[in-house]
Amino acid sequence: MIQTSSVTRRHGSFVAVDNVTASIGPGVTAIIGPNGAGKSTLLSAIGRLMSPDEGTITIDGRDVATTKSREIARALAILKQDNHLAIRLSVQDLVAYGRYPHGGSGRADEDRSHVERAIDLLDLGAVRTRYLDELSGGQRQRAFVAMAIAQDTSHLLLDEPLNNLDPRHGVGLMKLVRQLADERGMTVVIVMHDINVAAAYADQIVAMRDGRVVEHGPVDDVITQECLEDLYDTPATVATVADRRIVLWT
Repeated sequence: MIQTSSVTRRHGSFVAVDNVTASIGPGVTAIIGPNGAGKSTLLSAIGRLMSPDEGTITIDGRDVATTKSREIARALAILKQDNHLAIRLSVQDLVAYGRYPHGGSGRADEDRSHVERAIDLLDLGAVRTRYLDELSGGQRQRAFVAMAIAQDTSHLLLDEPLNNLDPRHGVGLMKLVRQLADERGMTVVIVMHDINVAAAYADQIVAMRDGRVVEHGPVDDVITQECLEDLYDTPATVATVADRRIVLWT
């Protein structure tokens, strides 16, 4: 369970996240909203990539500001929107970095098992020995997702993970996220711009605008014409196709 209480984050005089209080439990939660809404900033604060100026964040009751880094890393993995490395790594070496929080425990066989599973789940077997700078953007993105999966946490934060992915691998990733939530009871939080993908795979939607949460609830309660038009200042039509909400921007 992720709990944020009165979380505020400023960049100078600009308030990026404004007094956000929310509870996010097991399942898939998508954070949506226009550019500059504070989605990625909130996700980074939850993942302890930046500290809030005000408020508290807890993961299963542990305050992320005071809990030891390795303990947090065993409970929560995060994939940033932009991932850059100063060293040259192969895909296999990168994915193995996901096991770092579990290092020194004498579980080498278990570590290898998690790495192999992540490489297989993200369809990276054919490029496992290649260096990241030799891959396409989509292959690199899947390699970083595999690293997060190999970390084997109960909470997974993904910031626009569909960047650079073709439809096949994008759908495959979302099905994997759904599987992790359904079969392992994981809490998965995804920042995304594709409302139709969010509606198809998420259990809950958090809608943000101007740093604030303006709606938070089940897909059918948030993915409505009224809510989306207010959120994006753009005319929209919401239809139901194959029991899924589909949004047409008009």
